[in-house]
Amino acid sequence: MRRRATLRKPAILTRRLFSLTVRAVAITSMSFAVSFGFLSGAMSPQAHYDPYSFAIGVSALFGAACGAIGILMSRVRQMKTELRDLEARLEAAADRNWEIREAQERTKSFFEAQGDVIVRRDGAGAITYVNDAFCALAGRAREDLLATPFALPVEERGETHVLPDGTRVHDQKIAAPDGARWIAWRDVAVRADGGSETQSVGRDMTERVRAERALAEARDQAEAASRAKSRFLAMVSHEIRTPLNGILGMADLLGDTQLTPEQATYLKAMKTSGETLLSLIEEVLDFSKIEAGRLDLAARPFPLAALVEEAVELLGPRAQAKGLEIGCYVDERLPARVVGDAARLRQVLFNLAGNAVKFTERGGISIIVEPGAVPDAIAISVRDTGIGISPEDQARIFLDFEQADGGSTRKFGGTGLGLAISKRIIEGMGGALTVDSAPGEGATFHVSVALPRADGADEPALSPPDLAGNDVLIVAPAAIEASLIARRLQRWGARAKIVGDDQVAKSLLPEQLWSAVLIDHALGTPACAALARLAAAMPRRIVLVTPAMRNELAALKEAGFTGYLIKPVRAASLAARFSPNDRFDSAATAGIAAAPSESHAGGGLSILVAEDNEINALLARALLLKLGHRPTMAASGAAAIESWLAARAAGIPYDRVLMDLHMPGMDGLEATRRMRAIEAETDAPRTPILALTANASAEDRDACLAAGMDGFLVKPLDRERLAAALAAAGRAALAA
Repeated sequence: MRRRATLRKPAILTRRLFSLTVRAVAITSMSFAVSFGFLSGAMSPQAHYDPYSFAIGVSALFGAACGAIGILMSRVRQMKTELRDLEARLEAAADRNWEIREAQERTKSFFEAQGDVIVRRDGAGAITYVNDAFCALAGRAREDLLATPFALPVEERGETHVLPDGTRVHDQKIAAPDGARWIAWRDVAVRADGGSETQSVGRDMTERVRAERALAEARDQAEAASRAKSRFLAMVSHEIRTPLNGILGMADLLGDTQLTPEQATYLKAMKTSGETLLSLIEEVLDFSKIEAGRLDLAARPFPLAALVEEAVELLGPRAQAKGLEIGCYVDERLPARVVGDAARLRQVLFNLAGNAVKFTERGGISIIVEPGAVPDAIAISVRDTGIGISPEDQARIFLDFEQADGGSTRKFGGTGLGLAISKRIIEGMGGALTVDSAPGEGATFHVSVALPRADGADEPALSPPDLAGNDVLIVAPAAIEASLIARRLQRWGARAKIVGDDQVAKSLLPEQLWSAVLIDHALGTPACAALARLAAAMPRRIVLVTPAMRNELAALKEAGFTGYLIKPVRAASLAARFSPNDRFDSAATAGIAAAPSESHAGGGLSILVAEDNEINALLARALLLKLGHRPTMAASGAAAIESWLAARAAGIPYDRVLMDLHMPGMDGLEATRRMRAIEAETDAPRTPILALTANASAEDRDACLAAGMDGFLVKPLDRERLAAALAAAGRAALAA
């Protein structure tokens, strides 16, 4: 419309200019004619009457009349044109007014349809506009609200925030006729005819606020339930561990006595069941911690290769009992010491390799550790030759309480928590855990985790021998551990060849002078002895045996072997076998942390044991006696303090204190705090105190250390861990 009016203006101006010109010409002509007639008549000699002059006058008058008529006709046409133009403009204005009214109605209906509360106020705070929603919230008619400073009654007010565009946002709880409502307001300045106004748009958030509060209450209840569950699990764990400690400990002691074969079988079944129950308790506790988001990771330097080899050694008896091979290979390019949570990484390895042993009936398991694709990344692969996992089960096995074999007729037991816990531990370390598998083709679990190099870890874990130019023949019926040994030897420069049959080995031995021959005892004693005699000219003849075959070492030495290696083979042991001064017994256990012996592990220490449970006290006393120590028993914290003070007064203080945490009267924590306070007051030497408890949580550990304890022993006790803890406490005391 505005564009058409703009284009019409030049045409109107042209018509008006033309009409003005015509009227000017007509008026000029008429004036000239009248003047000429008048002058002619006045100056004529026949002024009284002259037909010629009369004709001239009549002509002039006629001309004037024609001019006037022409002017009138021109004016009429002009007026008609202007009238038509005005009508068109009036029609256009009517169209614009209709469009404006339609837009206003559309805007009003849009505002009303939104359901939001809308109010406008002028600079003085008076209401200039309200919608129906505001009227309903206020409980008043629109006419009663306009031009008034009415404000909604506010019960609660939230914080006000100003957005970058100047919009103010805030929440209010409004007392409405149908109950309190939460309104989220947005105030913005708008232009109006009389200046600027403030438009407030409020959205009813009552249901959302109620839902959020209900959710918060539900979250609080869930957290309270989770805390109650954690307390329950900790209490149940303690109550279960206490008798389990007695069961497993007494079973160990019973195993040291003379038993019939039938009794030994029953004892082994009892120990297996107890260890399974202990493993179940550990998994449930770990899962509860992870579920509550309380999985604590302690990053400390540790030797990576030793951790992997120790895990394989601990799983070795289980695998070998099923006739399986198990071995590991840690790439020498990795740093000797890395920074991470060694305990949690060991737990993951136990879960993955333990599952591999459980689901494998023939073949074996290998753990390979290599550098990852990025700096500080470690890639761990746990491979087995077991039943495999179908594609549809590969994602499900990482879920809680899920197993690939989950039916009512399942062959394999377990809770289905091991892989779920392992995945969350690795993800908590910032890594990933995945699986590659197919039914009947085994499975490979891949762990990728960042373990930065520890300070001072540039020195290699072992000094590898230079085997360049050496030819080594490996004779083993199973290729898993043999291939790992060959890979290690090749890394050291040797040329290694693997054969799986003693007859093939007999044909290869005479063909060349081998630098070393490694023969797996799994071939059988006669076959091994025959190969040793045939290889009598070889510099090194090494037999691979399981720990259960130690009783045959003397016969193997007489058969001609120059050395032996215990499977699974450690890298340090293998390297020692190729040293120049190697002897038959010199390197069989190289690199293995020697377990403290019963005769000298504790050095005949005087040890105070505070334990209220009679069975656990009996077990601790028996274990300490077997380790060569002198235990003194106390049934409460108060009795422990009295005995401790009496020994100090007699000049024969205790070398160690084993302190149970939960005892009647005074618990172990309070007793420890009082002992430390007495030591501080008298400036006496510090007595190493070890916590002896069935509680395994990080909170309990921290509480023990905060009370002044030097170590932490979790029930059930075993001889090796007890001896190691006593020795570690002594070293810590000397260092202090």
